[in-house]
Order: sequence, then structure tokens, then C-alpha cells
Amino acid sequence: MAIEIEHKYLVKNNSYKNIATACTHICQGYLSKDKERTVRIRITDNSAYITIKGKNTGDKRMEYEYPIPLDDARQLLDTLCIKPIIEKFRHIVKYNGNTWEVDEFRGALKGLILAEIEIPSSEYKYDIPPFVGKNVTNDSRYYNSNLIDKIPE
Repeated sequence: MAIEIEHKYLVKNNSYKNIATACTHICQGYLSKDKERTVRIRITDNSAYITIKGKNTGDKRMEYEYPIPLDDARQLLDTLCIKPIIEKFRHIVKYNGNTWEVDEFRGALKGLILAEIEIPSSEYKYDIPPFVGKNVTNDSRYYNSNLIDKIPE
């Protein structure tokens, strides 16, 4: 079983852009956004994945991710995924030995920027970068699967 332990924060300024080492365009949609499980289709530049995630228990949840053909992912996003589709740019930031993913949302969610860090245990200590604000790890409003409810079709 794969366990993801992730902490999520609001971003308070754009200083992350000065230290980002990479930026990827992401389109993602959901086949299921049930409280007990989500099934996501994601295209990142020229790669595609299906991801199954279990219910969050604090900062932990089960996660399984597998590559799928790009054409299949495009078709799934167009036909079977719940609308609307999320579009964002992901910036990779290395900070004091840890990797942060900063998601800058586009379209109707423009202006929302979230930072995430995956950690090996809930007790793991890490330094907070200067661009990181309020911790929203346990606030379900900031789960990507719930953000689609905020986007007008």
C-alpha cells in the first residue's frame, strides 16, 4: 500500500518564482470525487497518469499512481471527467533540503496559489520557506477535487 503524507499551505507572495527549478503545465480532471476515494486523470506537459487516492486521515492517505497513454488521458478529460477541468502551473522549489510543489491555478481559480510538501512521516520537521503562509492541510476546501466545485462551467 502506498501512503502519501502531505502538508498544504496558502502562498503569501511570489518569491517562489525566483528560486523555482522547474515549471510544468498541468490539466487534471476527476472520474470520481467521492469522500472515500478520488480517481484523477492528469496530463503534465507530455505525460499522463491515473491516480487513485483514499480518504484523508489528517495528513495521510492511500495513493496509487500509474502512467497511461497520453491520447487516452486527453479522451478521458474530454468525455468522462467531471467538468470543469483544473488547469495550473506547478513550480518545483528546493528549500533547505526539501522539495516544495507550488501550484498556481489558472482560469476561474486564477489567484489561488498553494504550496505542498510530501514528507516521510507526520512528525518530520521542515523549514517553512518565506513564500509559505497559512497551513490548510486539514481544510477540505483546498483539496483539488473540491476546487472544481468553485469553478463556474
